[in-house]
Amino acid sequence: MDAHAGKHFPRPTPVSRPYWDGCREGRLLLQHCGSCGKHQFYPRILCSHCGGDTLEWTQASGHGTVQTFTVVRRPVSPGYAADTPYVIALIALAEGPVMMSNVVGCAPEDVRVGMPVEVLFEAWSEEITIPKFRPVTAGA
Repeated sequence: MDAHAGKHFPRPTPVSRPYWDGCREGRLLLQHCGSCGKHQFYPRILCSHCGGDTLEWTQASGHGTVQTFTVVRRPVSPGYAADTPYVIALIALAEGPVMMSNVVGCAPEDVRVGMPVEVLFEAWSEEITIPKFRPVTAGA
């Protein structure tokens, strides 16, 4: 976990706390609206689709596809220097929402738009675990 010193840590709020607790437990949680049936990400107090307030936390499949990406070759701060180059991508989750994350487990030049990916979790501290995505291997 010392490898994450100097990085920008998220600050859980009362609304996002269930999401971060799920990540720490190795579960990707999304809000699901009981009114319209859609999932959303990032956590909010109202549904971003219908404005409903019947949101419940549900476990996502953890599968998605790379929608777009960029390769970061110059760290934004010294805390990220050891990670460069790294991929930042928009991941279209199987449940519908799109989330920004990293693609790991392959060379940056191997990442492609449309690539199927699956979630994994990287503990940054006792409180914060970050969801990242890796390519789905053949047969998985």
